[in-house]
Amino acid sequence: MIGCILSNKTLFAVLWALLLSVSATGKSYVFPTNPAYDTLKKNGRNRDKEIHDSTRYYITINRIFILGNKRTRENIIIRELTLKSGDSISNVEIQKIIEKDQNKLFNLHLFNSAEIRLLELQQGLADVLVEVNERWYTFPVPIFQLSDRNFNEWWENYNHDFKRVNYGLKLYQYNMRGRNETLSVTAQFGYVRRFELLYRIPYIDRRQKQGLIFQTDFIDAKNVSYRTEDHKLIFLETDNVLRNTRGIGLTYTYRNSFYNHHRLGYQFRKTTITDSLYQQNQNYLGLENRAQQFDLLSYEFISDHRDVIAYPLKGYHFLFHLQKVGFAMSNDLEKLDAWLSYARYIDLKKNFFLSNFTFAYWSNKTDIPYYNYGVMGYNRIFVRGYEVNVIEGPWYFLNKTTLKKRIFSRIFSIDGTRFKQFKHIPFAIYLKTYGDFGYVENYPAYLEAIPPQNTNLANRFIAGTGAGLDFVTSYDAVLRIEYTLNSKGNTGFFLHIKKEF
Repeated sequence: MIGCILSNKTLFAVLWALLLSVSATGKSYVFPTNPAYDTLKKNGRNRDKEIHDSTRYYITINRIFILGNKRTRENIIIRELTLKSGDSISNVEIQKIIEKDQNKLFNLHLFNSAEIRLLELQQGLADVLVEVNERWYTFPVPIFQLSDRNFNEWWENYNHDFKRVNYGLKLYQYNMRGRNETLSVTAQFGYVRRFELLYRIPYIDRRQKQGLIFQTDFIDAKNVSYRTEDHKLIFLETDNVLRNTRGIGLTYTYRNSFYNHHRLGYQFRKTTITDSLYQQNQNYLGLENRAQQFDLLSYEFISDHRDVIAYPLKGYHFLFHLQKVGFAMSNDLEKLDAWLSYARYIDLKKNFFLSNFTFAYWSNKTDIPYYNYGVMGYNRIFVRGYEVNVIEGPWYFLNKTTLKKRIFSRIFSIDGTRFKQFKHIPFAIYLKTYGDFGYVENYPAYLEAIPPQNTNLANRFIAGTGAGLDFVTSYDAVLRIEYTLNSKGNTGFFLHIKKEF
């Protein structure tokens, strides 16, 4: 593995560039307070059912004042508040409600800080003051991105070749028109040339429940993995484009409560490959196919109760996704896919935290082209200790558990800066230990090959355990350093930029 190379100056230069690229996506990080709950009963409606004592009384909310929102419209902030003018709430419960509402404002990714205070006018009557500090909303982010799945694969499997680095510029414009709308434009060059446009409108109706997401992309690749050998990708590299992919999509979103989201999406995608790529793998897009096009219809449900999305320590997150590929306009590919995930975060007190993540994927087709295989090994879906491997199969599941302790936490202030969005920088360090396990069912094509292929890690349980450090700071920047022992007996240091799950 790469255990002895962490002192290498080149490695740290690469890490710093990657961290800058990832962390500057414009999302703010705040240190969590209390967990979020999905529903809240109006306390004034349930007075008769409560046990009255001499310390309990009710506070009626008079007016709500918002300060600090130079760009953000008030209705975007009011939308997140459980507290409403005219509500009558028990003094015992109101502080919990305030803490929950502060977390919801943090998770909009619009503010560096948000504080809610009660201004008592008289016994039982109070105004609410909401004070926010808006973050920086425009981020032209230089792209310094590896062509490979992660840093560890690039370093070990491909000898940290800098030719395998993509470069370019990605522009994020957050909070457009003060409505929490997002515009993202990508222009990337290198091994993979990519042009993308995404525009997200969270609310298109007065009740602020319905939204739209539009996206389109154009991707040319000169460096393409065309087969898998012993769970490692084999690439074909040329000076000419080997694969072109283009797509367009529209997603309708519905947020019926503070924490539940529904998404209904439609996409159309078309991929073409060259003869040279086809000759390396004739089943890349299907036998005798040099082009593949399909549309898909998808539904996704998200229930997000995490305290702070950037680095959650309390709460839970549930996701279910179902998609039909080959819906109406094409039959080049037809299949049904589904996946779900559940993450739980528990505060054990005294700065100890426990988290667990479960993911499962299923597809109804096993005789599909290589390009469309289901794979464990991308993004956060891998067993730690197997970062350099891909394990393909029509269904698989994964479980990750982490126990961590916060050993350092501080907010640094930068005096004299003109940009108050960067005046206060939070920084925390977590010491952790973890254990992962997973299982992948192999594709029949691999088992029927002579000799059978990619059987070393498929159709069996794999596991990894180890210890590490998480460094967490503002704008979603998370650097993880981990030392892992996997079930094959291999050990090594692994570096990740982004949270675990």
